[in-house]
Amino acid sequence: MPSATLGRADRSLAVVLFVVSGFAALVYQVLWVREVGLLVGSTAQAAALTIAVFFSGIALGSWWWGRRVRRATRPLLWFGLVELAVAASALALFGLVPLYDLVAPPLDAPASARLVAQGVVAAVTLLPASFFMGGTLPLMTEHLVRVREHLGRRASMLYAVNTAGSAAGALAAGFVLPLVLGFRSAYLLAVALDAAVGTVAVVRGRTALRAVADVRSERVGADEPALLERAAAPLATAGSTFALLGWGVVWVVAAVSGFTTLAAEVVWTRLFAQVLHNSVSTYALVLATFLVALAVGAALARWLGSRGGLDTTRVLVALLVACGLAVAVSPWLFDRLTNGVSYVGGDLGWVAYVLSVGLLAATCIGLPAVVLGMVLPWCIRVVQDAAGSPGARVGRLVAVNTVGAIAGSLVAGFVLLPMVGAARALLLVAAAYPVTALVVVWRAWPERAGLRVSWSVATAAAVVLLAIVPAAPLAEQGVVRTGETLEWLQEGPQANVAVLSDQRDDWRIRVNSTYTLGSTAGLDSERNQTVIPLLGHPDPQRVFYLGMGTGITAGAALSFPVERVVVCELIADVVEASAAFFGRWTNGLFDDGRAQVLAEDGRACLRRSSEEFDLVISDLFVPWEAGTGNLYTVELYQLGRERLASGGMFVQWIPLFQLSDRELGSIAASMDAVFDEVVLWRGDLFDARSIVALVGHRDPAPLDPAVLVANARQAPGGQELSAAELEAMALRLYAGNVSASGIYADRPLNTDDLPFVEYQAPRTHREVRAGNATFVVGADRERLYGELAERLPPDDDPYLSRLDEEQLGWVEAGRVHSQYRWLTSRGQRIAAAPLRRQFDELSLPSARSQLSPAQVLLE
Repeated sequence: MPSATLGRADRSLAVVLFVVSGFAALVYQVLWVREVGLLVGSTAQAAALTIAVFFSGIALGSWWWGRRVRRATRPLLWFGLVELAVAASALALFGLVPLYDLVAPPLDAPASARLVAQGVVAAVTLLPASFFMGGTLPLMTEHLVRVREHLGRRASMLYAVNTAGSAAGALAAGFVLPLVLGFRSAYLLAVALDAAVGTVAVVRGRTALRAVADVRSERVGADEPALLERAAAPLATAGSTFALLGWGVVWVVAAVSGFTTLAAEVVWTRLFAQVLHNSVSTYALVLATFLVALAVGAALARWLGSRGGLDTTRVLVALLVACGLAVAVSPWLFDRLTNGVSYVGGDLGWVAYVLSVGLLAATCIGLPAVVLGMVLPWCIRVVQDAAGSPGARVGRLVAVNTVGAIAGSLVAGFVLLPMVGAARALLLVAAAYPVTALVVVWRAWPERAGLRVSWSVATAAAVVLLAIVPAAPLAEQGVVRTGETLEWLQEGPQANVAVLSDQRDDWRIRVNSTYTLGSTAGLDSERNQTVIPLLGHPDPQRVFYLGMGTGITAGAALSFPVERVVVCELIADVVEASAAFFGRWTNGLFDDGRAQVLAEDGRACLRRSSEEFDLVISDLFVPWEAGTGNLYTVELYQLGRERLASGGMFVQWIPLFQLSDRELGSIAASMDAVFDEVVLWRGDLFDARSIVALVGHRDPAPLDPAVLVANARQAPGGQELSAAELEAMALRLYAGNVSASGIYADRPLNTDDLPFVEYQAPRTHREVRAGNATFVVGADRERLYGELAERLPPDDDPYLSRLDEEQLGWVEAGRVHSQYRWLTSRGQRIAAAPLRRQFDELSLPSARSQLSPAQVLLE
């Protein structure tokens, strides 16, 4: 008969299998959230729904498999089969697109219909795999725990190593796997790892005996079958913690622990979003730090449980009090370590920046999370004396804890943050711990009236103190700059959104302290993001905007005789801010019957729309922020092309001051792979920091100067200018033909599967800050314009084939103008003088004479 005890090799194998299982699980989770977000939208609601479905599967699986684990005579074999089931059911992700296309509601469907469709997609795709994942801990616990006194230590060890594996998975998904393998191959790697874990466990589990053992002895005697039959009998003695508390109180503690741990994690993540550049890598680093801290907490709980002479009940109460203190102190700790919610990293390069973020996260999140991570493992130690098999007890606890975690994440994101803000939310989360400790005290020591009264008074005082103590103004500190006045602030489910003004009566919207969406100071520049694209279309009637910002850009379309304008903005609070504070500049965007503004993910809107548009205009996006890389991919451009009417154009605005030549080349090559012709227009004639528009044409046709002039007359102020003036001003903005010049023909494509921009842009950002790289500004910008003209002079550009000599001169004059402005801004007027003469030569007298001095003079 096989031995009922496990050797060191078997225990080591179980640990390795569980680490790999945890690694694969986090890779799944990260990629699930991303893929579902790409399809149904990257809104806070969609992300929360995906996580809720995932955790619900874990909870259901833990409870269901925990109740049936006693039937498993070879639990390791069962564990292997469950892991194989995880691998098989995870492949359902590849049916996500056809499933969503089947159930997706139309663009004008109510929010409830969208939520139902998202829930169906998430449930069908994610629930089976997460349900099987939920069975892994109960089954592995059943396999490893063969002496009842080992339940607390070994289950805590399993929890610790699985969580550590999850942390490694988060780091791999955030830093390495997608860029090296691509998301699809990274996902298949996780599937393969789970399949390998399952196969090894099945092979080894065929000879492994059920993990139930003697109650009081670590050694199993000769009469093994009898001992195994007796192992599940109740052991709770009159003085044991479980006998004092019972399942009800233990479940309350486990649920509260899950609730508060996930609620704190949601709020901490929001705080870090105020001080980081918020790339996919920094999000992964913060998540991994949190998971490592939970693993360390579980390991400490295991160590504490191995020490003799400790009162389990007193330790539980002490842990709950320590958790409350740790969470309550964290807002002030964050405020202190970030110097009043200031941007972290300064001029550090990529590696140094990652290390500094990791150190900050370890201090602000890691230290409190270590204490939080001890509670659930200690609850497992408490139920060590309960009836039932080890796996059943662990399964119940994990299920209840996970249900609490679901509630905590939802309440924190959709209730606490919007209602009371991050700092107060953490104080309210902290208050849950002394209340829970009071429940334990009242149940554990019913005969000690004095103790119960004193604890009640202390708890009431703690809760009142946490409710009334002034919270650190973290959001306000991070968002307001010198000379600005905070007009409005909302800590919403998606992000912190603020409206600010200054003494010049310039108004702006700022998101998460660092990202300014737009400003009335750049009124003409923002309007030009509509005007410039519309110039080249012969009959622009229907316009779609992917992103809104202040609403100034989209509102500019209403100055033209368009029939319909559709605007999709991811952050609902941005829509509210624009409607409430920017009405003077949005040209009736929220009142005009031709316009429809939707608070929804723009890519998802475009996918669900059945309309055809003459123009799709994609706003400026910070390329290194997590999720925005998805707005520069081949797949988005393919989707945009499908929604274009005949002769339609897709316009991708690019912030040259936030991209290096590598990222710009990848974006341009990705558009060129989809559209028959891609041309580049300047968005301004600023000295150094510029924006440009990559314009992809569905049906290439030469630029018609008559159309350009007719459309320019519709723009604000256009009626006051002559045809020559309008031609000159517009053609000076043309920069070159990306497709015909082949300037980016050899660049890597940016795809949903291989997200080059999303992973490279954060590194570039930090290296630029450190002085080791450059964005496409100043000399690099002029080099780009010059290379376009050298590769394909305006005379040879098929897009300009209908222009005469004078009009072509204005195109070249625009390039000279840009270079002149750059040199003069650097004080190099002698070097710029020949450019002035060249500009005069290119600007033929017949056109120059009709321009005002301010328009002719380059200064």
